Amino acid sequence: MKIKILGSGAGGGLPQWNCNCANCRRARLRRDDLLPRTQSSIAVSDNDVDWILVNASPDLLSQLRAHPDLQPARAMRDSGIAAVVLSDAQIDHVTGLLMLRERTTPLPLYACAPVLEDLSTGLPIVPLLGHYCGVRTHAIVPGKSFTIPACDGVRFTALAVDGKAPPYSPFRQGDVEGTNIALLIEDRIKGTRAFYAPGLAKMHGDVHAAMCGADLVLVDGTFWTATEMIDLGISTKHADDMGHLAQCGEGGRRGMMDWLDALPRGTRKVLTHINNTNPILDPHSDEHAQLRARGIDVAHDGMVFQV
Repeated sequence: MKIKILGSGAGGGLPQWNCNCANCRRARLRRDDLLPRTQSSIAVSDNDVDWILVNASPDLLSQLRAHPDLQPARAMRDSGIAAVVLSDAQIDHVTGLLMLRERTTPLPLYACAPVLEDLSTGLPIVPLLGHYCGVRTHAIVPGKSFTIPACDGVRFTALAVDGKAPPYSPFRQGDVEGTNIALLIEDRIKGTRAFYAPGLAKMHGDVHAAMCGADLVLVDGTFWTATEMIDLGISTKHADDMGHLAQCGEGGRRGMMDWLDALPRGTRKVLTHINNTNPILDPHSDEHAQLRARGIDVAHDGMVFQV
């Protein structure tokens, strides 16, 4: 089973178009080895020809251009994208669906019921695509496994996680199961597993147990501290107000680094969905060095994992 990181940035990517934080300035000028990042997405395959896209970012077209092997060219009009799985209905994870409208067959779309509802009402991408390629929706049920025909050697299991529905959603202020999920992705032949959670506000026992059983953990790396955006004067919101567990703990609460430290020896640990303000993006920073000392990697676009 192969997993590609198409995009490793949080909403807005790096540099964000309207941001002049230190990271964005340096990335815009291509200084100091600070790599630009597109908005988060991965692709999964068991045959290197058919790919399952997990989240469809606004940067999808540039991501596909960077990965020509996702275009197998078996016909005049073709794509290696066999289906799309969504972890939530956030703008930075769903608007790339509109870029797939030239498909010649309906797009298989897998998401939990609240996400499909959001994409049929508040942000009506599903009915809109009905006027173009069409969509075949498949409802994901948290706790239940599913496979996708084009890559049936891969088994997906959704886990409900704490997070935030998008601001446009009626589920924003509620606690509705399925608005945010993590995915356990398993090679059915080898039994190897990857865990993917680009948004994770709190850690619960079942989620950490799934992480402990994975060979590769790709997990929310949005913020270094819980007050990062407040300290920079960019926002008044705390990290968990935005649905993210910061790397550093506070007030006796464990941070993401602490949870990753508790994983079994040999687990590949990678932070993804990284906000443009996060100091870990600078490979020469003290924060980046702290991660390396703990055996935690910082994702960048184009990383490939054989699991």
